[in-house]
Amino acid sequence: MNRIPPVNFDRIDEMAEGDMEFRNELITAIHNSLIELKEKYLEGSEDENIETIQQIRHKVKPTLALFEIEKLNDVVLNGKTIIEESGFKGPFLTHLEEFLDAWQEAFEFVKENMEG
Repeated sequence: MNRIPPVNFDRIDEMAEGDMEFRNELITAIHNSLIELKEKYLEGSEDENIETIQQIRHKVKPTLALFEIEKLNDVVLNGKTIIEESGFKGPFLTHLEEFLDAWQEAFEFVKENMEG
């Protein structure tokens, strides 16, 4: 069984069309987007601030979709439902662990593919 990578680098290569500098810029942009996602998501969680989480979710949604960062995207979308239904208690704490696991997997994959 083939393991689906957490980020679709074929998509990055298609967009870069052989331009390694542009490819590296795309990877760096994804890397920075993931860092900001984690920081803001944790900040919103700690402060129990739905708006902070909504803002970062909307900001990174195009990146997650464009580069097929499916697992993390699914976890983030699931978090929206959990927060709306249960707030920041019980189920959200389990969700936060899932978020951090999916985030770490995507982040490490991107980091491994960065130059330098």
